[in-house]
Amino acid sequence: MTLRNRLNTAFNRYQGKHRKVLTVCSAGILRSPTAAHLLASDPFNFNTRSAGVSDEYAFIPACQVMLEWADDIICMEDWHAAQIKARLEDIGLGAKDVKVLGIPDNFEYRDPKLVELMMIKFKEFYPNNFPNDQESVDSPI
Repeated sequence: MTLRNRLNTAFNRYQGKHRKVLTVCSAGILRSPTAAHLLASDPFNFNTRSAGVSDEYAFIPACQVMLEWADDIICMEDWHAAQIKARLEDIGLGAKDVKVLGIPDNFEYRDPKLVELMMIKFKEFYPNNFPNDQESVDSPI
């Protein structure tokens, strides 16, 4: 499939108006899929994808199509963000915002502590998704 065809697919109008969020870690198999799962569930209900920055190990690499598709890009660590920013610069999207969770690679997929840390950061990133009177966040795992 050509890049043009893949980009056309990425911008399919039937995706609706849901915020498109790409979550990124090293290999895209533990942290970023956990983040994508959480952000696809209540209270966010975003359209999510996860990917990895490691060209050698990523199950699904963070490619140009994903970077162009995403409204938001959330990385687990600063070095992931640096790589993503370089890739964005290479394709002329250097102004796109990249957020960092600051979560190290020492958690299992959907680990309750990982979920807790992510939800704290997501509340900072997306405060409008949480009712003002809600003290704690129930996580959908």
